[in-house]
Amino acid sequence: MSTIVDTNYNFPNQKSIYKGKVREVYNINDELLVMIATDRLSAFDVVMPKGIPFKGQILNQIATQMMKDTEDLVPNWLIATPDPNVAVGYLCEPFKVEMVIRGYLSGHAAREYKVGKRVLCGVAMPDGMKENDRFPKPIITPSTKADNGEHDEDISREEILAKGIVSEDDYLILEDYTRKLFARGTEIAAKRGLILVDTKYEFGKTKEGKIVLIDEIHTPDSSRYFYIDGYDERQQKGELQKQLSKEFVRQWLISNGFQGKEGQQIPEMTNKYIESVSQRYIELYENITGTGFIKADVSEVEKRIENNVLDYLKRR
Repeated sequence: MSTIVDTNYNFPNQKSIYKGKVREVYNINDELLVMIATDRLSAFDVVMPKGIPFKGQILNQIATQMMKDTEDLVPNWLIATPDPNVAVGYLCEPFKVEMVIRGYLSGHAAREYKVGKRVLCGVAMPDGMKENDRFPKPIITPSTKADNGEHDEDISREEILAKGIVSEDDYLILEDYTRKLFARGTEIAAKRGLILVDTKYEFGKTKEGKIVLIDEIHTPDSSRYFYIDGYDERQQKGELQKQLSKEFVRQWLISNGFQGKEGQQIPEMTNKYIESVSQRYIELYENITGTGFIKADVSEVEKRIENNVLDYLKRR
């Protein structure tokens, strides 16, 4: 199955390319960004050696749909989606923090809680909680925005302000936007029979100084979902929750001795396993959006993306 794991286009008026863990961003004339969602898979801040069929299309289409569903609350960078794997938006200067918000004691927060920590990113977590219990109210636990090859690090609001990473006025806006987006995401998820457990948002500033939502939103790579049906019963019995997120990949890696630590080898991902991951991502898409997934033609995926972007840029 054809996948797109790397691009090297040369679009008209192209200034630069930034290659993240999953997305590749082309700067067009210091005005537009062409963001291509590749099929790369990242876990524990490490990019896996093989791509996952249709993953980029799935992430891009969920993110663009969710941006449209929240643009009445929070302005975003998006202008157009000329290809299933491509989003085009305004050039922004990203804030160097990720705004992580958690409604439940899950994932990283649960792992920290298990080793006895009761404060995460300067925010107190109540005693007596079990993994996947709901917090009394959602907590914001920011992280630094890591460069390639580096790990994101927890950071408190106080540290962000003390180090001048974000001004206090801007940070208050980021917090407000984060809570509004999470509330809307929770509503959307509930309509699909899902619980939005936790997620992260990234923000940037336009040339005019306007703070906008950038990158992805409410995707299985940036968010964790549980099924509402059976949640209470599973919590009472101390059972694992049925999840819709990338966590299944992390758990597979952990079970095969990999957590992104120095000296650890990435386990072999067979074609059969890769196909199963692709099917899980399709399942995630259909549950999160409530619509059937339509596979794009990937017979010449790199050429398809190039032609669609060039056509869009000519028409602007």
